[in-house]
Amino acid sequence: MRILVACGGTSGHINPALAIAGELKNQFPEAEFLFVGTKNHLEAELVPRAGFKMEYIEVSGFIRKKNFDAIMYNLSSVRKYLAAKSKVRKIIKEFRPDVALGTGGYVSAPVISTASDMGIKTVIHEQNAFPGIATQMLARHTDKLLLGFELAKKLKDIDDSKIRIVGNPVRREFLSVTKEEARKALGLNDSDTVVLSYGGSMGARKLNDAFIEMAELSAKDNVITHFHGATSEYEKVTKALAHMSDNPKIKVFEYIYNIPEIMAAADLVVCRAGASTLSELGAVGRAGILIPSPNVTENHQFFNAKTFSDKGAAVILEEKYLSGAILYENICNIVFNKKRLSEMEKASASTYNRNCAEDICEEILKMI
Repeated sequence: MRILVACGGTSGHINPALAIAGELKNQFPEAEFLFVGTKNHLEAELVPRAGFKMEYIEVSGFIRKKNFDAIMYNLSSVRKYLAAKSKVRKIIKEFRPDVALGTGGYVSAPVISTASDMGIKTVIHEQNAFPGIATQMLARHTDKLLLGFELAKKLKDIDDSKIRIVGNPVRREFLSVTKEEARKALGLNDSDTVVLSYGGSMGARKLNDAFIEMAELSAKDNVITHFHGATSEYEKVTKALAHMSDNPKIKVFEYIYNIPEIMAAADLVVCRAGASTLSELGAVGRAGILIPSPNVTENHQFFNAKTFSDKGAAVILEEKYLSGAILYENICNIVFNKKRLSEMEKASASTYNRNCAEDICEEILKMI
């Protein structure tokens, strides 16, 4: 069994691909996988780290503006797209995959379209409540569309028979570690109040700014232990909080590689509302304060977040209202209200399809 996997850009597209490949590898140890992505995005680090082989292509997205710079940029993207298709054709001839899987992002477009042109069975997994441009472009030409949300069914002129709502898969680590095990591994006590916050693989300036202000307030009370992923603004955050660098309750990281463990140890998670992030919250059963990014297509993170808040699993805090004081107030209102926290955790767990990865693998296996 040979599976070609296209993913790239942010962890929201990469982690589902790794989760699906991991589940297939668990079921079929002899299966072969080849990932396709770019050298200048997170997949170049995360995919090899997970132990999978990778080929690289050069692609870029499209800008929706109509000014001169946008037109020139889009022309460059078209040239890259055509060159990428040529390279993907060579990759497919050499690897000879049984199925090509795309998990969104502009990397998927040349891979899945070329595979379809060459008669390879194709699968797309769309994580978000609103389908991305690549999914919209490829939907009619792919053999199976697997969706993370019911709302993502708003695709035009697509036969319902090739659509299945499966949810969003997470890495096996999110399903295997308990709160007690995670806290023991991290040197935390059962009685500790722990909050995890991060802005995703691309970071979030306003969330980092709010964390800096909030950490000052929290340090005065010195009750909550914070784990924070600052990503690209790591130096800025650590510099701003240098005067409390010896405070064991304020822990700042550039990128949190062991996030399944820290999320399992946490009482509450403050984060963006990417589809994969919400699936991870649901898999671990954690309450959330969700700060949807306003800078995404179709404002899809807000609609992702609403699926959680409507069930009582999370509180939505829009970025335009975000400050350290408001964030700290919301955190305290949840973590120190044990009844509310417990209800939010149960609601969060109810959102996740624990058989998601298996369901996706089932559809892939049907094609083979």
